[in-house]
Amino acid sequence: MPDPIMYQEDAYVVLETNQPEEIMSGEELLEKLKTTLENNPDEHPRELAKFETIEEKAKHLMETSCELDVGEGEYLQWYVIRLEK
Repeated sequence: MPDPIMYQEDAYVVLETNQPEEIMSGEELLEKLKTTLENNPDEHPRELAKFETIEEKAKHLMETSCELDVGEGEYLQWYVIRLEK
């Protein structure tokens, strides 16, 4: 059985085209994903079609993925990190 600590999230490293890496809380990443989805309605992955709200789509992405295609040659990636051991 996996150790529950594997599923604890402290923060996320967020990588974005032409931006320095950024450390974000879960709430900050959720807001970033919502904004990105709202600003790129034609770039949503097909799997998100089953969700009605931007909030649901962003939460699903945050929990099940680590990147979002935001256009040709651009990217948004995020990875869970623990700040303390």
